[in-house]
Amino acid sequence: MNNLLESEVFILTLVVGTYVASTILYRKTKIGLLHPLLTSILVIIAVLQITGISYETFREGSRIINFMLGPTVVALGYVLYEQMKNLKGNVVSILTSLFVGSLTGIISVILICKAMGASDILIASIQPKSVTTPIAIEIAEKTGGIPSLTAVIVVAVGIFGSMAGPFILKKLGVENRIAKGLALGASAHGIGTSVAIQIGAIEGAISGLAIGIMGIMTAILVPLVQAFLTLF
Repeated sequence: MNNLLESEVFILTLVVGTYVASTILYRKTKIGLLHPLLTSILVIIAVLQITGISYETFREGSRIINFMLGPTVVALGYVLYEQMKNLKGNVVSILTSLFVGSLTGIISVILICKAMGASDILIASIQPKSVTTPIAIEIAEKTGGIPSLTAVIVVAVGIFGSMAGPFILKKLGVENRIAKGLALGASAHGIGTSVAIQIGAIEGAISGLAIGIMGIMTAILVPLVQAFLTLF
């Protein structure tokens, strides 16, 4: 029985089946707290606890899904290529927006954490919250953070951003499609991009672009901001 539960077929079926079921539930209820990713995480954790499957076994069994994350992100490049005409004349504004967004995200985390008395390790773990998980983990490792904590925070930020982002943009009266894509991609990375794609092709393409640029800018800015703050 244990061999079956720890098999790659069972684990892949568990992951894919849970996500599909969660997506159907979310589409029928439209309840924000039943976001497919959040529901899937909770269900899978419960199943692993009940069956006694270790995280190492689960990670090994779901390695094909982890592998597909790379090609999936690269595939966004084709969507972006199809929307290249919409980038003309907007390059400077796009880069400026993402630079300001990245810098604001880093500094706000540092100031809030310091005001609440958080340790340097916790600050380093939270700083890269707005970039995609692989890049965030690398940044956390290089700056003395806890990669596993960073991964949890990144997912939580992505879920919250994908849920609250469209609502906030609507309330603020943001109608520009490029602005919507930048906002979702820069604040909620891959999860936000999945929502942006549902909104429209332009939003999805720009959001995918924002993921990559935000990752590069954050990786460069985090150590610079840290070095600058140590002077005071």
